[in-house]
Amino acid sequence: MTRSFGDWNRPSWVDGLLARRLLATALTALAAVLFIRGDPNSERTNVVVAACDLPPGHLVTAEDVVSVARESGTLPDGSVTDMSGLVGATMTGAMRAGEVFTDLRVLGPRLAAVATGASDARIVPIRLADTAVAEILRAGDRVDIVGGEEQSGPTTRPARTLATDAAVVLVSTPGERHATPERVVLIAMDAEHATTVAAASLRTALTVVFH
Repeated sequence: MTRSFGDWNRPSWVDGLLARRLLATALTALAAVLFIRGDPNSERTNVVVAACDLPPGHLVTAEDVVSVARESGTLPDGSVTDMSGLVGATMTGAMRAGEVFTDLRVLGPRLAAVATGASDARIVPIRLADTAVAEILRAGDRVDIVGGEEQSGPTTRPARTLATDAAVVLVSTPGERHATPERVVLIAMDAEHATTVAAASLRTALTVVFH
């Protein structure tokens, strides 16, 4: 093959540099393919993943979940392997289709324990006296729960702190499927204070103090 004038004047190292760049590109593409494909010889575990995008506060249905095999070494801690325990559970955050469910993705004792650091933690649903406060609450906020004044016969009990350093785990959104018309705040705290707050919510207005 006859070389052009430009070929004769091109330094030989240019050809070597071009070859190395092409090789590097090919190896990068191969690594990406192997990463996506995974190791076919690795141990695999059937786990539950989201079948579609799911919003926070959503009640999981059988159509929302699917079981797939994933490499065991790549799975996050607490990965869910049995979808029956998820159906009817409430989502704590949004999930993308194909994302693996963990025990912290839905409301439950594990979430309460992690949120508070207390093994006996419980999650209490409350409605705040000022709905505007619920608008600015977010999952992960730390709050103190305060009960309003209570009338007991001729005496009035002043406002008091019912629980301290509680963790907000979910704030419902009005108008969502399965959601109530008003915002409900789910807050995790230790078992003793959970009982106190739940009882107080039946007879007095509640609000929160942000940390």
